[in-house]
Amino acid sequence: MAESQGDPPVILLVEDNEAHAELVMRSFRELDIENVIFHVSDGQQALDFLHNKGGFAKTAETNPRPHLVLLDLRLPKVDGLDVLREIKKTPGLQRIPVVILTSSDAENDILRSYDSGANSYVVKPTEFRKFTRVMESLGHYWLGWNVPSCAGE
Repeated sequence: MAESQGDPPVILLVEDNEAHAELVMRSFRELDIENVIFHVSDGQQALDFLHNKGGFAKTAETNPRPHLVLLDLRLPKVDGLDVLREIKKTPGLQRIPVVILTSSDAENDILRSYDSGANSYVVKPTEFRKFTRVMESLGHYWLGWNVPSCAGE
């Protein structure tokens, strides 16, 4: 079901660290761009949400397709890279932008993420103010300035 122009963008936040998740959600709530955030805490929940399975077996109206996925790499149950690969190989999901949002700055993680189809790779700043500024920039870029590939679908 195509969303109307007036519907706020939907973000799927996949983050197992509750403190990090709360910081991300607070930062996005404070944007001047209306948005809706769904938070899941492991890779299996992310896949269930995206495929409308398990606890997320609902209609598209109550479980909308996200405009953006913010994905941690180190997740319980299903690793973030496996979630990314599943998104990028699934018709109907593959065009959703996926931003890796992780504390890892390891070159191998960065390369594997981009090789698997990540649209962006952001290392979480440890300082609160810097973290908030990074989230604000991400929000403005992906929800405000970027033209989504799924527009009109």
